[in-house]
Amino acid sequence: VQLVESGGGSVQAGGSLRLSCTASGYTSRYSMGWIRQAPGKEREGVATIARFGGTTYSDSVKGRFTISRDNAKNTLYLQMNSLKPEDTAMYYCAASNALWVDRTRPTDFGYWGQGTQVTVSS
Repeated sequence: VQLVESGGGSVQAGGSLRLSCTASGYTSRYSMGWIRQAPGKEREGVATIARFGGTTYSDSVKGRFTISRDNAKNTLYLQMNSLKPEDTAMYYCAASNALWVDRTRPTDFGYWGQGTQVTVSS
């Protein structure tokens, strides 16, 4: 499956962005997630959604970010509210054939998009 992210950009702290990830295949067949990486930092699994819909979030975004998908459109979303400067990173969409992927093990995702940059200024 090929994944293409969009929706990144620059925003002031407290603002919102919605990331989208369009898949070339049926998203209903995959567990999916959003992973971010800031310069000089390790990749962080931000949010995951299991093939049948269960979601998990990192503590750093819980209550502010929401992962969802529209299987009719084969699109994954990440709604990001109350953005903080520390949310600045490249955000990647990822998918796996597994029913569920541990958010703390993002390398278990087998398919990755090219990433979209999110920059939050204070």
